[in-house]
Amino acid sequence: MFEPDKIKGIIFDYGGTIDSNGMHWAEVIWMAYQAEEVPVSKETFRNAYVHGERTLGKNPIVKPHHTFLDMLRLKTDIQIEWLKAGDFIPEAYATSGLKQRLADWCYAYARKSIDTARPILEALSQKYPLVLVSNFYGNIESVLKDFHLDSYFQSIVESAVVGIRKPDPAIFGLGVKELSLPAEEIVVIGDSYDKDIVPATTIGCQTIWLKSIGWSDYEGNETADLVITDFPELEKAFAL
Repeated sequence: MFEPDKIKGIIFDYGGTIDSNGMHWAEVIWMAYQAEEVPVSKETFRNAYVHGERTLGKNPIVKPHHTFLDMLRLKTDIQIEWLKAGDFIPEAYATSGLKQRLADWCYAYARKSIDTARPILEALSQKYPLVLVSNFYGNIESVLKDFHLDSYFQSIVESAVVGIRKPDPAIFGLGVKELSLPAEEIVVIGDSYDKDIVPATTIGCQTIWLKSIGWSDYEGNETADLVITDFPELEKAFAL
């Protein structure tokens, strides 16, 4: 059970939590594919998505100065080129215009989610110290500045910088260290049950799970100290 009276600091996840209101980014990009009527099945798209994520994870393609829109353009370029190379879409269909429209659609989705989250983050930052713990590509600071979110977090723990990735609990341990508080006085807020809630619970933090559509189906026995389905529910949880 969530005990807000004990909370003195907050650790936030970023991707999928703040920028898409709990929805896995594969699902967001798939919606863009549907909006643009890209003629591929969801299974084929998911394979393209995985290829793109692995490519970005293994190669220094994303640079520290890249904004989120820059990153989306890299992702859609890699995905569409993979689909073209595998003959999943006609070469004539795989245009730069399509890639840009997909990226722009996703960026607009993120901006809308962030515009909703921003005043809540601002209110929380006035009551608690906030730390961001994120699996990201080394450009999270540029992303936060682009969306005017950087002033709300006293510290950032980014996987590409510290060399530790979720679901390793150690990355949350670094977040706890940044807050200089006992784990039981910290709540971790994230969208991924496996990558946020489970490891945060392991080190003794309270947890709030922003539950939406994930990468895979849930088993049904997942739990957290508090489960919400919409970012603005945090206002009630913290009596903002």
